[in-house]
Amino acid sequence: MGMQQETTCHSLIAGKSTPGVAGRVRSVDPSTDREEGPEFSFLSEGQLCAAVQAADEAFAEYRALDPARRAAFLEDAAQKVDAQGEEIISTAMRETGLPRQRLQGELARTVNQLRLFAGVAREGDHFGVRIDPALPERGPLPRPDLRQRKVPLGPAAVFGASNFPLAFSVAGGDTASALAAGCPVVFKAHNAHPATSQLVGLALSAAVAEADLPGGVFSLVYGRGNEIGQQLVKDARIKAVGFTGSRGGGTALMATAAARPQPIPVFAEMSSINPVVVLASAIASRTMRAVLAEGFIGSVNGSGGQLCTSPGLMFVPAGSDGDAFIETVADQVSMAEGATMLTPSISTARVRGESRVSSLPGVHEVGHGVEGASANAPAPSVYSAAATTFLQTPALAEEVFGAHSLLIRYADLEELEALVDHLEGQLTATLHLDPEDSGDLEMARSILPALELKVGRVLANGWPTGVDVGEAIVHGGPFPATADGRSTSVGTLAIDRFMRPVAYQNLPEGLQPEVVRDANPWGVPRRVDGEYDLGG
Repeated sequence: MGMQQETTCHSLIAGKSTPGVAGRVRSVDPSTDREEGPEFSFLSEGQLCAAVQAADEAFAEYRALDPARRAAFLEDAAQKVDAQGEEIISTAMRETGLPRQRLQGELARTVNQLRLFAGVAREGDHFGVRIDPALPERGPLPRPDLRQRKVPLGPAAVFGASNFPLAFSVAGGDTASALAAGCPVVFKAHNAHPATSQLVGLALSAAVAEADLPGGVFSLVYGRGNEIGQQLVKDARIKAVGFTGSRGGGTALMATAAARPQPIPVFAEMSSINPVVVLASAIASRTMRAVLAEGFIGSVNGSGGQLCTSPGLMFVPAGSDGDAFIETVADQVSMAEGATMLTPSISTARVRGESRVSSLPGVHEVGHGVEGASANAPAPSVYSAAATTFLQTPALAEEVFGAHSLLIRYADLEELEALVDHLEGQLTATLHLDPEDSGDLEMARSILPALELKVGRVLANGWPTGVDVGEAIVHGGPFPATADGRSTSVGTLAIDRFMRPVAYQNLPEGLQPEVVRDANPWGVPRRVDGEYDLGG
């Protein structure tokens, strides 16, 4: 089941290859700056409407699936994507410049996410069933019979991310969680990796067909980014949006969604510089400084700095230990080599971003690595500034996407608290400290309440690049890290983004949804009269 062998490939609308009539695109190998692979046709406005219509028509049947069938569909989708792994990886390497090992890990994560959400769908806990049986004799007023469950929002528009061609793309977390919730998906392929998207889209479409589901459960569409994105979000039949990308792109979709006659939620992951707070004891010895600096540069330069959790900001104590640490960072970054960035335009933006930062008053160069041997592989870089400079220069808090970071020197707890208070919303914050040192613990205890109001994940003595997919993870944060800091795009809680609660009062049993009936035919966990019932 490889990609169709023809000179032009097309959108998959409800499982059918649909030639677009509004232009074409070819992917560019960023390591050579050369166009590679087949062309992909862009849909017109009317053709995109057909994909949304198919999703809308599929919604009633798809949302009514019992947990076992929905889980089996997602498991089959995972198997089909996995079976195409080698072709997917080799294609993604050509389209993104990312190394094989990184893409192998990302493919495994993608497949495991689908299987994880198959488990969520089968268990049924996401329905959030609560039952308060009637108490007709209760005084002074009787209690009615109340039953609550969560229902899917409806067809979802999901946008592919440039920096994750698999895990945040066609079969990535947004798609997996929306499908697990019961929402058909219209997926907008990222034009930087159209062939990779096509391969995964074919696998999902095959799973839809094999499960004997309506074709509109999944569509893969190609088009000009801004135009097709705005049209999708404006369409009244789309009920939710999943997006990973720039702040400008995300806020534009948020504005469109809010301006609709019936506004809809946009779950956008956008901008984060992921501050790292270094406390005194973490750099008290030469060995500790060396280990910390090596880990820092490894995290900054991993995947060319193109991870949404790359540490673009580090707070370092003033004083001799801090000076020695920065010298060690300079040594480490000097040995780092630039990696091919995802697209020529992303590479250009990275270089311009560094130029903008380096030109600001009070900013000093710490060190540079070397450019990579391929095209679009700028040298990693680190700069520094005083806390007062950072607090007085808003531009220093803006993300530079790529292998670039800024070290900020702080004198004491009061200055560190001011720095934390100055931060925008972030995906992560990291503390490096000695857990046995009372001074480190007291300082961390002082800033932790403020940090947890700024970020979605706080970690200690590690690096934020590396997001474990599971039950307890949060990959989100206050704006502008995400559009809605109450949600996560990774982990099982992500399914809640695409559902809403409905209560049924005194509804006759014959009208009650199966999941809230006393017999619990689906065997899902529920809260009944305040007590947790594990069901089947």
